[in-house]
Amino acid sequence: MKEISAGGVVFYEENKNIQLLMIEDKSQKWTLPKGKTENGETYQETALREIYEETGVKGEIVKPLDKINYEYYQSIRDRVDKEVHFYLVRALTKDILVQVVEINNAKWLKPEEVWDKQINKGYPNNTVVIKKAFEVLGVNII
Repeated sequence: MKEISAGGVVFYEENKNIQLLMIEDKSQKWTLPKGKTENGETYQETALREIYEETGVKGEIVKPLDKINYEYYQSIRDRVDKEVHFYLVRALTKDILVQVVEINNAKWLKPEEVWDKQINKGYPNNTVVIKKAFEVLGVNII
């Protein structure tokens, strides 16, 4: 089965300080907000909707970052081929309202904190996406 999702690396900049949004999922992993496409949606629309649904943060697409592919199993026999389209998203609002049904937490973090959570408590397939976002944003911590 094929599943297509979209999400984003959400950021805001204030006084030359960049903050990025990460979520903690139900497996206690820190990751990026994302979710499945709905009928008739573009990937960009999906990314913005999912970010808003999971975190309450409204945003606008700045540019595409990357597409990642991986597989997971819904059950022992049901393999899912997952494709996720990620975008760099500028936050238009900063207040967070966590959708507790799907995620445990959401936080604005400094780039150093994002990188620490990615390396120590994140999913390896998000590393390339975060690196690309850092490049575009001019963040040099790696």
